[in-house]
Amino acid sequence: MTTQLKALGVHLLTATGAVFAMLAMLAAVDEKWSLMFLWLVVAFLVDGIDGPLARKYHVKSNAPQFDGVLLDLIIDYLTYVFIPAFALFKSGLLPGWTGWFAIIVITFASAMYFADTRMKTKDNSFSGFPGCWNMLVLVLFAIEPNFWVSLTLVALLAIAMFIPFKFVHPVRTARWRTLTLPMALAWTFFAGWAAWVDFHPESWAHWGLIVTSVYLTLAGIAQQIIPERKRG
Repeated sequence: MTTQLKALGVHLLTATGAVFAMLAMLAAVDEKWSLMFLWLVVAFLVDGIDGPLARKYHVKSNAPQFDGVLLDLIIDYLTYVFIPAFALFKSGLLPGWTGWFAIIVITFASAMYFADTRMKTKDNSFSGFPGCWNMLVLVLFAIEPNFWVSLTLVALLAIAMFIPFKFVHPVRTARWRTLTLPMALAWTFFAGWAAWVDFHPESWAHWGLIVTSVYLTLAGIAQQIIPERKRG
């Protein structure tokens, strides 16, 4: 197989995320939340794999007829933002006006963030919360906190999208990657486990989700506070 075909194959792999998004949306319409999240976890895995493959096979030069960045953003908006926001609204976790507030804020703020040319930092981290609402909503489904807690988290993270707090990219942020990447993989495992057992309240997956989510949320901010050691 030529390098050009391999590069094209990466684009095709990325595009499968749109199929998984549709399957997740169909499950969400039927309020089959566990199935919806399982499809979103599959899409999350694809999103984690296609980036390294795109860089390995230099898709910009070997398959330039397709814009991989644009393709990725379209699918990410569906799987990270649109479907999770719909699930949060439809599930009743945020009742009444709080649900309307969340779905409007999440979709509007994320649309602006995804179009922001300043979203990446020099070390390939994200500047501001990167719109990973699928991760937040899955955790909310798992632990079912008081709706005021959920509403507060939505509001704070929406604001954090436009504040220069750093959020690590599990693959591309080199600093602490030996810890961050396993944490991201662990989060994916716990997310799939929690959805598989239909968010059973006694599942240990919930604790795993909390621990890994806290790390992935705060690691970038910690890096801003803790100076990096200079290599002699």
